[in-house]
Parts: sequence; C-alpha cells; structure tokens
Amino acid sequence: MEQKIKAYKAFDKDLSYRGFKYEVGKEYEETGDIKACEKGFHACPYPLDVFGYYAPARSRFCEVEQSGQIDDSESDKVCSSKIRIGAELDIRGLVKAAVSFVKERCTNECNADPGKPATAGYRGAATAGYGGAATAGDRGAATAGDYGAATAGDSGAATAGDYGAATAGDSGAATAGDSGAATAGDRGAATAGYRGAATAGYRGAATAGDSGAATAGDRGAATARGKASTGSNGLSVARGNNVQVKGGIGAILVIAEEGEDTCDIVDWKAVLVDGEVVKADTWYRLENGELVEVD
Repeated sequence: MEQKIKAYKAFDKDLSYRGFKYEVGKEYEETGDIKACEKGFHACPYPLDVFGYYAPARSRFCEVEQSGQIDDSESDKVCSSKIRIGAELDIRGLVKAAVSFVKERCTNECNADPGKPATAGYRGAATAGYGGAATAGDRGAATAGDYGAATAGDSGAATAGDYGAATAGDSGAATAGDSGAATAGDRGAATAGYRGAATAGYRGAATAGDSGAATAGDRGAATARGKASTGSNGLSVARGNNVQVKGGIGAILVIAEEGEDTCDIVDWKAVLVDGEVVKADTWYRLENGELVEVD
C-alpha cells in the first residue's frame, strides 16, 4: 500500500510556491529522484513548522497529502513526489491542527483533573480546566480554561479562554478569548478576541477583535477593530469606530471608519509611512477622510 502523509504547506498570497501556482483540490507529481531541499514537494507534518519557512503575515496555508517517493530525512519537513492540495486553513485552523497533532502523540496524567496545573515536557501536551494553568515545552500544545494561563515553547500552540493569557515562542501560535492577551514570538501568530490584546514579533501576525489592540514587529501585520501597530515595513489595518493605526518607516497603514449604527464603511484611507508626510511610530485616526495625529 502506498504511504500517505498528512502535512501542511505554506504558500505566497497567490497560492504559489517558488514561482509555481497551485490550486486547492488538485494533485501534482514530480518525476525523477526525490531529495529533500533539492527536488520534490515539501510540506511540514507539524502544522506550526510552516512558520519557519513562511511568515504568517503574508502567507496562505493548506492541509496536504503527500505520497509516492518519500524523503523524510529532514527533521521538520517531508519531501515527496506526489502532493494533493487540501483545504486552506487560517491561523486558527493551524493552531487547532497543532494541538491535535501533539495530543495524538502523547498523554499527560494531569489532563484528567480540571483545575489542576498541567505541565508537559518537550513536544508534550498540557491541558488545564477552568482557572487552571497549562505549560508545554518546545513544540508542545498548552490549553487553559477561562481565567487560565497557557504557555508553549518555540513552534508551540497556546490557547486560553476568556480573560486568559496565552503565550507561544518563536514561530508559535497564541490564541486568547475575549478580554484575553495573546503573545507570540518572531514569525508567530497571536489572536485575541473582543477587547483583547494580541502581540507578535518580527514578521508575525497579530489580530484583535472589537475594541482590541494588535501589535506586530518589523515586517509583521496587525489587524484590529481598535488600535493596530506594526514596526518598519509592516502592515497595520484598523476598522471600526474611532480606530487608530501607527507603524514604522516603510509600513502601510490602512484605516476604515464604520457608521455609528452599522458595520458599513463610511470612509477609509491607505498611506505609506515615509517619515515626512506620515510620521513613524505615531498614532493616527481618520477625520473627514484624512489622517490626523492623535494627541
């Protein structure tokens, strides 16, 4: 029987990889000798490893199936002669897949007792109930209930409920519920709900819900329905009522004001932070269609 491997692949915004454009639902085949980093189709069995190759802020991701000739000599990716492009996933989908990946491969005796702190080692999975604290090592998955705190190491996934705090290391993904705080390192993805705060490092992606605040480092992307901030060459997008944006030199700022009683856009503007017309590291709001500095 032909070996089939479930994996995850990152693409550019147009679903291309190294100049070749893929399509969801199609299968592709490479002939000849297959060798990792040289020839064949590459994908990562562990979902969050894709962030090590493509930053979340400017990429798209799909679940894939690899088959045919297989070279799995690399530690974080598999090379194959055949690949089928499956469903496209957003950041939340990747986080969910990462948590499932780890939990399927390990157990933790603390998981069965909600409310107790749960700690797992390298590649472990830690789950704590309502008000609990969960900590997992590198590439681990940590989940905590409402008011809980979840921490995962590099390439890990941390999820906390409402009012919780989720922290993941470089290339990790952190998700927190309403009024929660999510923090991810370089190339990581941080998502927080209503009134939450999301922070991601260099080339990271930060998303916050209504009245929330999103901050991303240089070349990152921050999206919020409150306040959005990025470093140099980043992207800040804010939409809502009385929203604000700022960014470093070379960043693109997009701000959209909605109607008082609707979600319809009544005015919007996109600008480049050049340091002269639009100042760096300065908060702006939209007034009568023009950017105005916030005192």
